[in-house]
Amino acid sequence: MSKNPVALKIAAPYARALFDFVRETGTLLEVTSDIQNIQGLLFKSKELFKCLQNPLVSNEAKQEILIKVVGKKMNHQTLQFLTTLIKRNRINLLSTIIYSYLELVYKTANSQAFQIVSATDLSNGQRTRLIKKIKSVIENNRIMIQFSTDKSLIGGFLIKNQGKIVDYSVKNKLKTLAKLLDTVLEI
Repeated sequence: MSKNPVALKIAAPYARALFDFVRETGTLLEVTSDIQNIQGLLFKSKELFKCLQNPLVSNEAKQEILIKVVGKKMNHQTLQFLTTLIKRNRINLLSTIIYSYLELVYKTANSQAFQIVSATDLSNGQRTRLIKKIKSVIENNRIMIQFSTDKSLIGGFLIKNQGKIVDYSVKNKLKTLAKLLDTVLEI
């Protein structure tokens, strides 16, 4: 997911439009399942993610790739939505749109969406412990968590939820230390 506020503002109307459309057509469960599958596919296949992000790859090629990879397994509305994103040159925002869409779905289902950004990929054990801790703190078992990495954090992780950020990163600790020492630290 993009941390760029402009990307978030551009992605939000697409996510809202998809959410409203699938609620009206009664395909919320099918499309949400497709969207979650796409999210997993983008996470597992860095090549596909990079291809969709690459401005040098033509829209026709991106559409052809998506149809070959997921077209037959996907609901018609989901495929139509992805095609629209490609035609409008917004497919590069797909991961941000997916997160925003799933956040709407989970909010409707009285669930909460979290994003955990770590300096390195977390192991399954670390992910499980974080999920258990978040569930115990918010006292709600219905949560959605998206994991991503950002090497600039140096170490540690961030937890984001509804515009709030809890920062356990080494980068933040170093900046705090620099402020205490009354110096400027560039990372």
